[in-house]
Amino acid sequence: MLNLFGSADRAPARSQRFCDGLTRRGLLRIGTLASLGGAAIGGSPAGLSLPTILAADAARGRRSSPKSVIMIYLVGGPPHQDMFDLKPEAPKEFAGPWRPVRTNVPGVEICEAFPGLAKIADKYTLIRSLVGNQADHDAAQVFHGRDPRKAKPAGGWPQFGSMVSSLLGAATPTAPPFVSLCYPCTHGPYNEPGSGFVGAAHSPFRPLGPARDELVLKGISLDRLEDRRGLLESVDRLRRDVDVTTNMRGMDAFTERALGLLTSSELANALDLSHEDPRVVERYGTGDPTIFMDENGAPRVPQSMLVARRLIEAGVRVVTLNYSKWDWHGGPGNSIFTREAEDFPVFDKALSALVEDLHERGLADDCAVVVWGEFGRTPKISDIVGRDHWPQVNCAFLAGGGMRHGQVIGATDRIGAEAVARPVTFGDVYATLFHHLGIDAAGTTLTDNQGRPQYLADDGGRVITELV
Repeated sequence: MLNLFGSADRAPARSQRFCDGLTRRGLLRIGTLASLGGAAIGGSPAGLSLPTILAADAARGRRSSPKSVIMIYLVGGPPHQDMFDLKPEAPKEFAGPWRPVRTNVPGVEICEAFPGLAKIADKYTLIRSLVGNQADHDAAQVFHGRDPRKAKPAGGWPQFGSMVSSLLGAATPTAPPFVSLCYPCTHGPYNEPGSGFVGAAHSPFRPLGPARDELVLKGISLDRLEDRRGLLESVDRLRRDVDVTTNMRGMDAFTERALGLLTSSELANALDLSHEDPRVVERYGTGDPTIFMDENGAPRVPQSMLVARRLIEAGVRVVTLNYSKWDWHGGPGNSIFTREAEDFPVFDKALSALVEDLHERGLADDCAVVVWGEFGRTPKISDIVGRDHWPQVNCAFLAGGGMRHGQVIGATDRIGAEAVARPVTFGDVYATLFHHLGIDAAGTTLTDNQGRPQYLADDGGRVITELV
């Protein structure tokens, strides 16, 4: 049985930094410039070149990483005024009890409950002016950028990972292009919207849900990957059958995907935290995946962020995950601020670990991270000590992706009710994520079930120029 959250027993991962302090990423850039320079002057450059560095990486067992995205959905709508857009000068019925703390970026402050994130604010960007949010508990807009209240094309909108799968396919035969670590929520709209008109072949692989039972090949399932002898015998029989019938091209998408996954242990190892350094597991923190917050939310499992990083290293292009439950209306004995005091420190520890980990492993240029929810929360604290749904403005957290970080984009008014500077839409964020993956969202379309071309980003989404 795969152990997604087991104890660790392996040595720390190899450092991505060379003895002279240069990162592998930096050397690749130097090598690329050297190659270009040599071509420009008609000669071959002496010293470092990109092929030389890639050959050295191969000799050390390293490989280049495809561009990728980790998307973290904060189920139920996070409170922007209590996290990343505090209003300490507002009246107390708006401000709440949290105080802002300085970060390592001058002029940028966040909640005092996020000391880990405060130390690395130069490595991420806060968007405080996300507008165009829908008002219901519906995750669709988070996962594909479209307002679920508006008309849908034939077949429905595909979520981001499914679009990427359709456009780019798998980066490696041993890993699917799109993996979902989202736990199934009893409130249906909290769940991912699906693959839409691009078709079931581009649905995510779900190692935490029932879809793992679909990936069965000649009697071998993912749960039996550790039975190497049975796996090899099964695959050998399949290959003999294929050789005889020459029917490989007739295999459906799911079977082809299953063949790729089941003939390699890379995906299984990525999902198994017993293969991770225990110090790294501790750095992220762990939670109980069987306890669903408020019953209809997701579990509070920070280790999902570590699994996501491991999947990216294994070659997955898009990883989505849902985290905890952020719909805190309050009630007798259940103040919103009580819940924040429980969730904020765990979240801070895990997210700061993920951002730092990507940098330390040389993945920060290749992997972008986005964290958000379906809407913001009301500026005024209600009588039952809660904040209700507030679609007028929302916040988002972006890290990695080789973007320009250490900044805040947009601003809200004195009580956090409306965007007053640089409004950003879900379509803008998605256009930026597609740009990171090398896809022009403004010039690329996918065909729906009626043969009509559909653009990738909603609302005329444009790349956020401050980031690229």
